[in-house]
Amino acid sequence: MERLNQSLVPQVKRPQNIRVMQFGEGGFLRAFVDEMLDNMNTQCGCDLGVAIVQPLERGMCRLLNEQDCLYTVMLRGREEAGDVKKVKVVGSVLKTVEPYADFQAYLDLAKLDTLRFIVSNTTEAGIVYTGADQYDDRPQASYPGKLTRFLHERFLLGKPGFILLPCELIDDNGYHLKDAVLKTAKQWNLGEKFLSWLENDNIFCSTLVDRIVTGFPRKELPGLFEELGYEDQQLDTAEPFGLWVIEGPEQVKKELPLDQVNPVIFTDNVKPYKLRKVRMLNGAHTTMVLGAYLSGLDTVGECMADKDVRPFLEKALNSEIMPNVPLPEKEVKDFADAVCRRFENPFNRHELLSIALNSVSKWTARVLPTLKDYQQKTGKIPACLAFGLSSLICFYTGIQQNEAGDYEGFRDGKPYPVKDDAHVLAFFAGLKQPDAHAVLGNAALWGSDLTAIPGLEATVAAQLSDIGENGIRAALRHTWEK
Repeated sequence: MERLNQSLVPQVKRPQNIRVMQFGEGGFLRAFVDEMLDNMNTQCGCDLGVAIVQPLERGMCRLLNEQDCLYTVMLRGREEAGDVKKVKVVGSVLKTVEPYADFQAYLDLAKLDTLRFIVSNTTEAGIVYTGADQYDDRPQASYPGKLTRFLHERFLLGKPGFILLPCELIDDNGYHLKDAVLKTAKQWNLGEKFLSWLENDNIFCSTLVDRIVTGFPRKELPGLFEELGYEDQQLDTAEPFGLWVIEGPEQVKKELPLDQVNPVIFTDNVKPYKLRKVRMLNGAHTTMVLGAYLSGLDTVGECMADKDVRPFLEKALNSEIMPNVPLPEKEVKDFADAVCRRFENPFNRHELLSIALNSVSKWTARVLPTLKDYQQKTGKIPACLAFGLSSLICFYTGIQQNEAGDYEGFRDGKPYPVKDDAHVLAFFAGLKQPDAHAVLGNAALWGSDLTAIPGLEATVAAQLSDIGENGIRAALRHTWEK
């Protein structure tokens, strides 16, 4: 079967000029940012070409080059009208650069008068000032180091700066990227004029990205190649839902009006959208997953088809989480509906045990703030959110180390892995039976003493008693039936 290349798909529209430099060639950016840019090119007549910079020594740029930088995006999932599968060849990427192989080619991108935007996804650990990079390194090890060297090259050429759109999953990613660049510039003694240029000629936007990208569907090959009619070693799969929230001045939207044909929101404050995602999508996951697993389920899809777990989830979302999200009611309701459809996605087998990793810190960050807000507003404890905590206690209590030294719990006599911080595991291994007071009172687990929240200890103790007497599935059902 022929490999995807330009001659095979001459109808695919390609831009003429490089307008975007992108750090990262992985599946997420290609099925998210580059797919959106391709929509702008094909539907709005834009000319948004991408040059991908491979941030690590080993990567996939050579595979992209072998396909003329073309690849297929397959968006599969559940929408309001039913299950969908949207397939397109993305043509927005024009070239790739590997700084470890040709550092000068990387610096030469700074000469492009057409270049205006810089996008990145270098993992959460990518935006870190290390202090270890040197100006003459070829290349610098860290992303902020590489970026600072590139920006200085641009400055020396007397050219204008950029609009920077980091997509790393950290709060205030634009602020942290700018801070790391400024620290690097000062470390290298690049001068006040360059520091002023960084401040005044560049816009560092904070962004929020949301799309589940499942990447290269290795297990489904070669069936998908047969369906496509060609081989694509960079085939990228993802869910159809997408959201990119970009915080910045009005100028950003004027220069890059992505929202014309894409799920993009421009705002002066990304935080409410971040809170909505964390509380509703991630918080719903965390509230549901451990009780559902102990009830005998293994995937999110199974949860959405279960007669007990789904109504539990819907009550948690609609009655306990949604009222505590500071956005217009319709936006919150639409997002809740989208969350349920995403959880139902038949193309995405999301294992509950993968979501269960580090559940203590996840519950603290994703659920506890909502529980506190609910209690302060109503004087009551939200039953479903509390049951997520009760399920966590049951999931962790009495875990044991196996011969390899890994911790395990048991469901129906069969072991399941429990992964968390060492002090968390040690505490629960020493707990022989579920104990609401001991767990909630351990501030080292939660960052505070949860017994201080009025009514929480009594609620959790009652739920643990129900679980002990009637089983976790019956107790879960009692929670949403009330």
